[in-house]
Parts: sequence; structure tokens; C-alpha cells
Amino acid sequence: QVHLVESGGGLVQAGGSLRLSCAASGSIFRINVGGWYRQAPGKERELVAAINVGGSQNYADSVKGRFTISRDNARNTMYLQMNSLKPEDTAVYYCYASVAATVRYWGQGTQITVSS
Repeated sequence: QVHLVESGGGLVQAGGSLRLSCAASGSIFRINVGGWYRQAPGKERELVAAINVGGSQNYADSVKGRFTISRDNARNTMYLQMNSLKPEDTAVYYCYASVAATVRYWGQGTQITVSS
């Protein structure tokens, strides 16, 4: 089992920045990929960013150049630095950790609201 706790959401004006954190506990040695999805009202959940055990990163086209995913292995924590936020970034953001192709754990979700 892996337990994920998110923090860092909130309300920000367009052009502003926020940083999300996702702290992991439990069988963290089994995690091979982690990252964030987001879901806006009336839309499907979409992958925002991911990072694997080798440090390779993957981003949605809509956030490339604005968002940066990283991790601190000593703190068992992932981060999502979000800069130049836009109203269309408004969504609930969920961090996740995969330990196998079909086994994924989720954080509780955190609301990001970007005002224009």
C-alpha cells in the first residue's frame, strides 16, 4: 500500500504561481512512476505531468514550459511547480503513484482555481 497526501492548492490570479506537494508513505520503494492528473468540471481527467524512477519527465502539451515536476527522495515527496497559470488550469489536481501497470494509488485531490 502507498498513501499519498497532497497540499498546496488554492486560488491564484492568472499569471501567478503555485506549488503542489504530494507526500508518500508506505511501500514507496515499489513506486515506479508518479505524477499529477487534473479534472475540470464537465471534462475527463487528464495527465498533467509524470516522473519515473529514472527521473524522466512527461508533460501535457498544455503545460509544457509552465509546469515542472520534481521529487525529493529524502522526503518521499513529489512537487509540481506551476507558473504562468491560466484560467483554463482551473481543476482538481490529483497526484498518483504507480507500483505496477494496473496498480495505482491516488491522493485526495486539491482544488486549483485561477481567476482571470
